[in-house]
Amino acid sequence: MFKGIYLQGKPHAWGGRTKFRLAAGAAAILLTFSGGASSQGMSQGTVGGVQAPQTAAVSPAEPLSLAKAIELALDGNPEVAAATRQLEATEGQILQGHSRPNPELAYSLEDARSKTRTQSWQLNLPVELGGKRAARTKAAEKSREQAQAKLAELKATVRANVAAAYFDVLTAQERLALAKDSVALAKSSTDTVAKRVAAGKVSPVEESKARVAEAGVRVELAQAASEQRNALSRLFALVGQINAPFTVLEGKADNLPAVPPLADLQPLISSSPGVVLARIEVDRRQALTALEQSKRVPDVTVSVGMQRSNETQRNVLLFGVSVPLPVFDRNQGNLLEALKLEDKARDELQGATVRLHSEVAQARERLSTITAEIQSLQQDVLPGAKSAYDAATIGFENGKFNFLEVLDAQRTYFTAKSQYLKALGEAHRAAADVDRLLGASTVSGLIATHN
Repeated sequence: MFKGIYLQGKPHAWGGRTKFRLAAGAAAILLTFSGGASSQGMSQGTVGGVQAPQTAAVSPAEPLSLAKAIELALDGNPEVAAATRQLEATEGQILQGHSRPNPELAYSLEDARSKTRTQSWQLNLPVELGGKRAARTKAAEKSREQAQAKLAELKATVRANVAAAYFDVLTAQERLALAKDSVALAKSSTDTVAKRVAAGKVSPVEESKARVAEAGVRVELAQAASEQRNALSRLFALVGQINAPFTVLEGKADNLPAVPPLADLQPLISSSPGVVLARIEVDRRQALTALEQSKRVPDVTVSVGMQRSNETQRNVLLFGVSVPLPVFDRNQGNLLEALKLEDKARDELQGATVRLHSEVAQARERLSTITAEIQSLQQDVLPGAKSAYDAATIGFENGKFNFLEVLDAQRTYFTAKSQYLKALGEAHRAAADVDRLLGASTVSGLIATHN
């Protein structure tokens, strides 16, 4: 299990003194994390120089798993909260769709003179025909389904973004550990060259070159530390806690995601968030077309009332029916618009399906290519570069090689290791893209806890 900033558990070519120095440095870092805050009576954790106050969500001593990070992000993401509110708002549309038209109460007065005054009271009741109420309700229900699909799509995006940011942090921590190893090696080489210069075995120029090389790797160390802090900040922002109380992350960057066969991914495209959303839009447009079609049938207004004449002293029952005549306006314009928007939605569904097939294939191919690159680096490049560096180091200690040869071998090895770490980050981002497109986090197993 990954705990904080760690060093690769592989044998190194430097001596016991350097190993002791590195172990002491690592212990000092851990003591800083654990004892610095407690000595001041404060519940704070430090990750990569970022001070993080303790909250109730996660204890500072508790490792942050990817699953927990995704949970925090989904709970605290404002866009997810807004999409949830939008989904809740669609319930109002459904409620309104079920509503019937309100009756109308009318009163009229004829002749203000008391003897000849006539008063009328009338209740007008609109009656919807043509299935308007059912069509309106169905359109509202499709809007709710659309909001649900948008929420699912957003959650898939958040999961993928958190997964990518999470592994960016792990990779950045690996780079930082590599930079620290490089600094330790450079310091050891400088000390060795200085001793040989003092003994008169090599030129003082060699010591100058060694110190320049050491200064260069110290710059790389500062850059790696800055990159780690930035990666942590991005992760904290995604989980909705700028000052998150996380001191350690679970997992390792070299736990590569699986490369699923393309044939296994293609059937999932039909249920991907993008395609589902486009399909629901087609259904919603069809419902709106049916609603506009129902509006071509005129509604009937039934009227019931009473009329009182003071002149005759009689009450007269009133009854009437009114029907609009669709002579000029048959809702033809709105219906035409609805039909064209329905066709547009079908085109967008087809386009989304084709685009998803292409994007999934590209993301999967990128993951496959990067995985092959990583395997090549693991099996061929890194062992060869490490062997060459070990041989150069031993030869330098025995006086067979000059310092430039050692420096070149060292640079080659650490460049290969940096390329390896970069490829790891790209692999996890490609896997996150596959998960985002398909909305299925189990495809690459990203949310599985890595032990």
